[in-house]
Amino acid sequence: MYWIWTLIVGAIIGAIAGAITNRSGSMGWIANIIAGLVGSSLGQAIFGSWGPQLGGMAIFPSLIGAVIVVLVTSFIVMRITAKS
Repeated sequence: MYWIWTLIVGAIIGAIAGAITNRSGSMGWIANIIAGLVGSSLGQAIFGSWGPQLGGMAIFPSLIGAVIVVLVTSFIVMRITAKS
């Protein structure tokens, strides 16, 4: 049950990060989950685990990390598609 909550919270965090960066239209639900989970790990590694937690993730550092992941990923994808 823990992993189901982790995936749900990761998807929500990824969707919010996509909405904040205006990059949510090009991302599917799997990409939202991946961005949320990777962003959560990155955000908690950089900023610690302060603030409220849900599904084993600190919400604010996870959201900041997911925004970073979405921005970096979209920048790389845009650079690759511009060269083709």
